[in-house]
Amino acid sequence: MLTIQGLSAGYGAIPVLHHITATIAAGESVGILGHNGMGKTTLLRCLIGALRVTAGSVGFEGHDVTRLAPHARARLGMAYVPQGREIFASLSTLDNLRMGLVKTGERSKDAIDALLAHFPRLKPLLDRPGGSLSGGEQQLLALARALAGKPKLLLLDEPTEGIQPSIIEEIGETLTRLRDELGLTIVLVEQNLDFIATVSQRVLVIKRGQLGAEIPREHLDDLALMSEYTGVHA
Repeated sequence: MLTIQGLSAGYGAIPVLHHITATIAAGESVGILGHNGMGKTTLLRCLIGALRVTAGSVGFEGHDVTRLAPHARARLGMAYVPQGREIFASLSTLDNLRMGLVKTGERSKDAIDALLAHFPRLKPLLDRPGGSLSGGEQQLLALARALAGKPKLLLLDEPTEGIQPSIIEEIGETLTRLRDELGLTIVLVEQNLDFIATVSQRVLVIKRGQLGAEIPREHLDDLALMSEYTGVHA
């Protein structure tokens, strides 16, 4: 589904990514680990088109999307939930979900109900402003809004940051179910090792802007290895 070939990118004269190459299959969930500042978020921004690449290419379902704008990639089936969630704080939870439905053109109650079936915690919050929700509730709303467009590929940047453990577990279960039931492909940048082990089938390490070793999921509880590769602990 997703093919990254020789991708390089940076900010102005500062290079960040160097010749990233990877292939992700349809229906696969892949986690990306690495120290802060190694290029994880930069990679996701390149994949969704928020940052132009300086070399290499991005392919999605046989389409070369390297030069496409984010909205054009969204139409093809890509969705991105950035770090910080970026919900519409002044809009109600319901209106945030309706904004997510713009891509499909659906506005019916049935479409909203279908989303809420995956995110039942949002049901009693529909009339509340998005900005009044807790961090975990906002993350669930951001995920639901992204999935309203029926994407094939979901890019997630640090979805557990600042979220209470009970909702982290709920998010992990929801993503795993959506992957298994709908064939959703997931690329996940995350520092929570338990969460990335729950959701991801493969785990890649990014180091100094390059993809390094692939870590078997069963090695995520090796604290020495995790400290060496990522600087984080389980």
